[in-house]
Amino acid sequence: MNTSENISASDPTAAERKQDHIQLAFQSQVESMHIDRRFSYEPLLSAHPTGDLSPFSFLGKTLRTPIWVSSMTGGTEKAFQINSNLARACRQFGMGMGLGSCRSLLYGNERLQDFDFRNIIGNDLPFYANIGIAQLEILQQQNAFQKIDELTDKLQADGIIIHVNPLQEWLQPEGDKITQAPIDTIRRFLDTTTQKVIIKEVGQGFGKESLRALMQLPVEAIEFAAHGGTNFSKMELLRGDQQKLEVYRQIAQIGHSAEEMVSIFNELKEELGDKVQCQQYIISGGVKHFLDGYYLTEKINAVAVYGQASGLLKYAEQSYEVLEQYLTYQAEGLKLAKAFFKVR
Repeated sequence: MNTSENISASDPTAAERKQDHIQLAFQSQVESMHIDRRFSYEPLLSAHPTGDLSPFSFLGKTLRTPIWVSSMTGGTEKAFQINSNLARACRQFGMGMGLGSCRSLLYGNERLQDFDFRNIIGNDLPFYANIGIAQLEILQQQNAFQKIDELTDKLQADGIIIHVNPLQEWLQPEGDKITQAPIDTIRRFLDTTTQKVIIKEVGQGFGKESLRALMQLPVEAIEFAAHGGTNFSKMELLRGDQQKLEVYRQIAQIGHSAEEMVSIFNELKEELGDKVQCQQYIISGGVKHFLDGYYLTEKINAVAVYGQASGLLKYAEQSYEVLEQYLTYQAEGLKLAKAFFKVR
């Protein structure tokens, strides 16, 4: 038997693979202008990764994958299956989860099943309820902050996410009017609660002065919800009439990207020093895949995970098996990135 026969016998797919290479060679050309300049590729310094990602502490619990299921949906029939799939994935991959707006549960339990997933996600992973700043303001006016405790108790949640959305409320046909600065409402709530609190935006991110104010509050985490992902202001415009869309459409283009917010945070952390009270961050908004998440969590000078909403929603509404495969690729991609790509 000659040498070529030996090679062929030990690699039975060689001929087929080489034919693929010939056919795909021209499609595989990459222009230098499209090189991802965020990373230095170091192919000599590591073997292929094996095993799982390293577990780490976040929000007082242990995560095994640095992905946060960002608040999305609830209060509809379809939401139950979506959230059920997401909670199941959190348990399998060791991720944290923020629910969509739980406003309906403040005054009744009709849609409780859409949010009641502690038994699926388990007790060892972060699981947070969620209400809007407008609802928090109303509870303050009613002297009814205890309803937040009732909400987290019925969901067995670890705490509450407050989403800050003045532009969305303004543009929403059914929106609530916010009558005082959200930072004041948040401060009053923090002065009276023992809840663990996460503050997030809804698709346009926080500017420097808002982030400065939040970083100095005793909140458990800040989620960026930056510009570049699902933008709820734009969503409300699309729900409204055509004239309103034409007048306000530019508002949807205002905001701060996740990368810009990481840069702002790093500047503020150095400037504020010991005044910084919030030590944990969820980087979300335009984080399309594991390379974005890896880059941003490496660049920020804090404990951080990256959040995804629409990227997970797309698969969660199909089937659990499709979602599971997507997250498997994410986790494997993160291991590969950590082995061979150094952030510049």
